[in-house]
Amino acid sequence: MTRASRGFGMINTTNMNWNQLQSNDLLDKIKEESKSQPVLIFKHSTRCSISSMALNRLERSWDESEMEGLKPYYLDLISYRNISDQIASDFGVEHASPQVIVIKDGAAVYDNSHMGISYEELQEFAKN
Repeated sequence: MTRASRGFGMINTTNMNWNQLQSNDLLDKIKEESKSQPVLIFKHSTRCSISSMALNRLERSWDESEMEGLKPYYLDLISYRNISDQIASDFGVEHASPQVIVIKDGAAVYDNSHMGISYEELQEFAKN
């Protein structure tokens, strides 16, 4: 995926391999996947500079060898706000943007938003 497709206008040169979250049906798949591997959902508003900064910080820090135990999904909130609403309903996590949610064994086990999004905290879930 390029940053242009997320509203940035430049090529993504990070090591992150985002999985696109573009349908409510994928939430059931994420619940199942989370039974064997924790799943990260990053909710991003392409219209928000704080969201862009949080995304950039995460992507610059991401090391695939450290994070191979955590599967990342990217949700474009502008295009798929209905999915964010379903996430709030399914996992009991109030909407924020930017926001990270970690799903494990079909349930939300961690969430944070804005400048509280921490690569180091997410690493802990990749180790399990």
